[in-house]
Amino acid sequence: MRIISRKALRQFWERHPDSQSALARWFKIIEHAHPRNFNELRAIFPSADQVGAWIVFNIGGNKYRLVASVHFNRGRVYIRHVMTHQEYSQENWK
Repeated sequence: MRIISRKALRQFWERHPDSQSALARWFKIIEHAHPRNFNELRAIFPSADQVGAWIVFNIGGNKYRLVASVHFNRGRVYIRHVMTHQEYSQENWK
């Protein structure tokens, strides 16, 4: 899948350096994956949840959250938000 944009990941791990390895691992896995629907994505990322139109990934043992719009038909993942679990819980990203 094509990820748009990796810049969001870099900006986040510059503020939270301990997230870099987990985000890089997520990027590598999703980049080489070709799920055709949410069920196939859940087979790859069992903790992924669908929240409205968004898909929320738990990153780094649930320490971080990545919110993305996944277009299975186009093979693209649009990263919308990368945040700490605490920031996610405040629900200001919706």
